[in-house]
Parts: sequence; structure tokens; C-alpha cells
Amino acid sequence: MDYIQLAVDKTKEGIDQNIGGPFGATIVRGDEIIAVVGNTMMRDTDITAHAEIVAIREASKKLGTMDLSDCVIYATCEPCPMCVGAIIWSGIKEVHYCNTAEDAHVHGFSDMHLRDYLTGKDKSVLSMQKIETTEECDALFHHFNDKMANSK
Repeated sequence: MDYIQLAVDKTKEGIDQNIGGPFGATIVRGDEIIAVVGNTMMRDTDITAHAEIVAIREASKKLGTMDLSDCVIYATCEPCPMCVGAIIWSGIKEVHYCNTAEDAHVHGFSDMHLRDYLTGKDKSVLSMQKIETTEECDALFHHFNDKMANSK
């Protein structure tokens, strides 16, 4: 099965319907196709609706879990840093992709500013300032853990 071609076909469909741009993804578990998507940024007016994120959301709903560690993702382009973060959070450990970040950059879809920020090459992209932790913020961790312990 050509999982990249499935993503390409779904992405073309999304482009033709003004749903999203030129990025698609397929998530597979064993021989089972879990999700095939194109990005939905245009339709959803959602900057986070990249194909990999949409695929993870769909796969998690379908499987009823946020743990996708037994899945593999196939993407039409090298995942951006946001998508890499989501892929890692989901537990997916294997990604196959076609186009590179450089290819996307050449076609006007650059994430180089994110990559430069995350590597420390350019910190002018975002000002991050740590403020003193308040008791209320710290208590959120305890509140969540208590709720989880009491729901078992």
C-alpha cells in the first residue's frame, strides 16, 4: 500500500475544495490505515491544523487514546517543529516523509524561523519571559493529579 499516495490524493482533494494547503499525512497501525488527511488550515481558520496534527487528532479519536506509539506516520513533507512536537507527544516513533523543509521554503511555506528559534540561532522571533510561579498555578498540578487518583 502506498501510504504517501493516499495522503497526496487526499491533499489534492483538499486543495481543490479550498480546505487546506499542499500537505498531507497518513497514520497507519500495522496494516490498518487509521487516518488519511490533508491539512485543514483554510477551512478551519486554524494555524495549527497541519496535516500531521489533524491526522493525530483523527487517529486519537478513532482509537480512543492519545497513545499512538504503535502507529507510523507518512507525511508528504518533513514535519514542522510544531508537528514534530505533536508526533513526539503522541508516542509515534517513526515518520516517513517526501519533501524537505527546504523544499517547502522554496515554495513559500517556510518554517525556517521556527527551526532557527528552536536551535537558538535566532531568538528575536519570540520573547519568552519566566514569571514567578504562583500558588494557584502550582495547585493546578495537584488538582489534576487528585482528580485522576479519585477517578480510578
